[in-house]
Amino acid sequence: MTSARNSTPDSPSAAGVKSAERALDLMEYLATRRSGATFPQISQDLGLPKSSLHGLLTTLVNRGWLYLDEESRRYRIGMRVWETAQSFVYLDSLAHHADRHLTAARDDLDETVQLAVLDGIDNVYVAKVEADHPLRLVSRVGMRLPAYATGLGKVLLAHLEPADLRARLRGVTMRRFTEHTITTPELLQERIREIRERGFGEDDGEYTPGVFCVAVPVRDASGRVVAAMSCSIPRARLTEGQAHRDRLVDSLSRHAEGLSRELGWTGVDRYAGAPS
Repeated sequence: MTSARNSTPDSPSAAGVKSAERALDLMEYLATRRSGATFPQISQDLGLPKSSLHGLLTTLVNRGWLYLDEESRRYRIGMRVWETAQSFVYLDSLAHHADRHLTAARDDLDETVQLAVLDGIDNVYVAKVEADHPLRLVSRVGMRLPAYATGLGKVLLAHLEPADLRARLRGVTMRRFTEHTITTPELLQERIREIRERGFGEDDGEYTPGVFCVAVPVRDASGRVVAAMSCSIPRARLTEGQAHRDRLVDSLSRHAEGLSRELGWTGVDRYAGAPS
């Protein structure tokens, strides 16, 4: 595949990048002008060809990213920008609420505890509290990993509507990271059914060799699973076998429930049926 960097100016990929840059320049320009700007002002200040500018403005207005005041003919930032920004505000609020629950779980288990949300087919880490052990995990806040290869991700996938899960997996190549990575939709569906039955998920060296992870769901006021909380531990420290795993599950479940109730959950699960 030819990269945009190596494309000629007239190639489709170069044109696509140029259009995206112009759209972003336009959004950033209007974001600094609370009273908006007219078409001639925008064209002059940004030096954009009028034909290209007209198309960009029309598209952004139609999609709600910009607003055109018909009386003054001034363009302003649209409601979609505000709506999109609320996603960041929500995640920031979620991480804020989660902090004391993650810290309590870390203190209880003396292991690293994390919180993640689902984005497409990836889980994205939004909060993390490290243990005091010298061995640190690869994850960090803002990092994304394939959901099928992590305990957190599989818990999040397990609580999707069946049609949504199928749609997200359609056309996805499940890459193998270790010998334990799930690489087929059929095996993933089997693991998801187990998670639904047990109420928690696991990752036994599926992304990082030698790391064992237990994860449980976090719910909002509607009962919808909006995040997952996990504890990750090097296999070498999993010294008590089943008893150790049960302690991880019990502690995580207790602290995840505390976070869920802080988010408004009343204890009633929401589930439409096992994915198939």
